[in-house]
Amino acid sequence: MANKTIQVEIAVLGGGPAGYTAALRSAQLGANVALIEQEAVGGTCLNQGCIPTKTLLGSSGLMAELKHAREFGLEIQQAQINWDGALKQKDRVVKMLQSGVVQLLKTRGVTVIAGKGQVQSPERILVPTSEGTWEVECKKLILATGAKPAVPPIPGIDLPGVLTSTDALSIAQPPKQMVIIGAGVIGLEFANVFAPLGTKISVVEQQEEILPGVDEEITAELLKQLKRQGISVSLSTAVREIRQTGEGLLVLCQKEEKELALECDTVLVAVGRRLATEAFGALQLKMQRGAVCVDERMETSIPGVYAAGDITGGKLLAHSAFAKGRIAAESAVGKEFSLGGTVIPACIYTTPEVASVGMTEAEAKLAFGQIHVGKCAFRSNGRALSLRRREGFVKVIADEAYRIVGGHILGAEASEVISSLSLAVNLGLKAENLAQLIYPHPSLSEAVWEACLSMLGQPLHQL
Repeated sequence: MANKTIQVEIAVLGGGPAGYTAALRSAQLGANVALIEQEAVGGTCLNQGCIPTKTLLGSSGLMAELKHAREFGLEIQQAQINWDGALKQKDRVVKMLQSGVVQLLKTRGVTVIAGKGQVQSPERILVPTSEGTWEVECKKLILATGAKPAVPPIPGIDLPGVLTSTDALSIAQPPKQMVIIGAGVIGLEFANVFAPLGTKISVVEQQEEILPGVDEEITAELLKQLKRQGISVSLSTAVREIRQTGEGLLVLCQKEEKELALECDTVLVAVGRRLATEAFGALQLKMQRGAVCVDERMETSIPGVYAAGDITGGKLLAHSAFAKGRIAAESAVGKEFSLGGTVIPACIYTTPEVASVGMTEAEAKLAFGQIHVGKCAFRSNGRALSLRRREGFVKVIADEAYRIVGGHILGAEASEVISSLSLAVNLGLKAENLAQLIYPHPSLSEAVWEACLSMLGQPLHQL
């Protein structure tokens, strides 16, 4: 194909959650749209993040449950993981969802251009491909280039057997021994992928706590649960070097005055992600701490140029990217819509799961002084006990007037249960509003009800 020029109303650079949502919504509103993506549509979340990791967690979680089959009255001979089968299931799920997004884009008339776009100006993007160069001319531009795994400058970081989270999704077999650098969301979720499969996991974290920013009571209890699962966690520990030793690796660490040497066959680097902003450096956008500055309409410092998703900073969450992509699209076509003061929930798919929305207890005390806290342990919840998932609790935080300002859950299906608390925080509901609802019984969501009752001094199923 010779060089080709295409003229559209809106060009979207990046086909991840923010980008493809922006493209779909723009087209839905009647705009002529081009979407530029250098890899697979769906971005990191669909192809190398949220979806494939949760599919593998489904396999390893079932393996963990089978070890307790006798408690449910089932006699099962020793279960073994078919890792190749687990990888194929992961690929099937990803392909199904990815092809669905592609079909949606096609049906709504979005022109998808496969290639690495380089922004020349707010109205012009060049996309070199093997068959020629596309020149995309647009009236409005939406940037949604996402983020990539961060790789710290540790000696030996490029040795064979040292993996990023993307690499780990296609590893040939579960490792015998794995050292995970980083006790954030990515590191702990992968620990829960491999530990039930027999991998000896050692997590090394430079900070004093796991999951920075999560309520301290939640992380303290999760740390206990991880240790019960055989996952070793070393906090306040810095990795100094990775060495090759015969057929394995040696991770040299420093913990205060003590030196640690951890043997393994695989190292997973999970220290976070870096924002991918190199494709539009020519625009000279206003930036802060490496992120693109936007207003509540997702418009950047250049009129007519919008940004959405990870590159705008904050918590790098796919559901946040969906929302920001929609706002960018609506703003680009002239509609008035913004996130305003929306409080976004966050979920971590460890075992048990973690979900939170709004303020932590420490943040609420700092903001309001006097607060109210209500809790319900899952060990007093009938549904949790019937599922053999008694670990964890629900914690609800309210200000002096009992207005709910935060909700935190450690427990089974926490990612599903958090939505009622998210609604409460965003609508400014009070504890009595949730306490007066009728919850299905038995259900895990009853723990939210019981936590609110507890806050009001009216607990029914716990002392």
